[in-house]
Amino acid sequence: MQGLSRQPSEAASQVLLDPDDTVLLLLDHQTGLFQTVKDIPVAELRANTVVLAKVAEHAKAPIITTASEPNGPNGPLMPELATAAPSAKYVARKGEVSAWDNADFVKAVEATGRKTLVMAGVWTSVCVTFPALQAKADGYKVYAVIDASGDPSEMASRTTLARLTQAGIIPVTTNVVMGEFQRTWNRPDAAQWGALYNELVPNYRAASESYQRAQEAAKY
Repeated sequence: MQGLSRQPSEAASQVLLDPDDTVLLLLDHQTGLFQTVKDIPVAELRANTVVLAKVAEHAKAPIITTASEPNGPNGPLMPELATAAPSAKYVARKGEVSAWDNADFVKAVEATGRKTLVMAGVWTSVCVTFPALQAKADGYKVYAVIDASGDPSEMASRTTLARLTQAGIIPVTTNVVMGEFQRTWNRPDAAQWGALYNELVPNYRAASESYQRAQEAAKY
């Protein structure tokens, strides 16, 4: 990777996400389902999902979105995704609870030619877990972004996390995906990555603003 003073070994390069071999799958982030989420504040869930989409968009990793039944009470996809990820491919399902049971969805994943899947969705215990387990069984390396996913209860989250890790699925958070995609500040688009950190972590934004103001003051 450009910008690194040491290129990792082949083994070391496989333990961090590679945006050139990753697909982001955003599963059932539907406005009706948001009303059932109790394990994370909905505003935080939506904000994290938007940043996650922007990270993949900026890194040019394919993004696939889907909804189980958007015309029913689960509701349509959150509208912010269309702006955050204009390149995302939407795959309509025919009512399948697991996206991995929909032929068009799996074909869309296969068409990317990539073997690392980063998944987020609502509910984590169903919309993420079912396709994550199935994709893992089909030979994919699967990550679940826990803070861009939500569940009806804390108990659902805890039991789901245990099930996912026991199956070999890797739990991460949005900032982890961002850091592993970025890898270095020694790159021409460093400012854009900084803006994404500012959006994801308000306290980091405050630190950035105070630093910038201090730098400006030092010039006088």
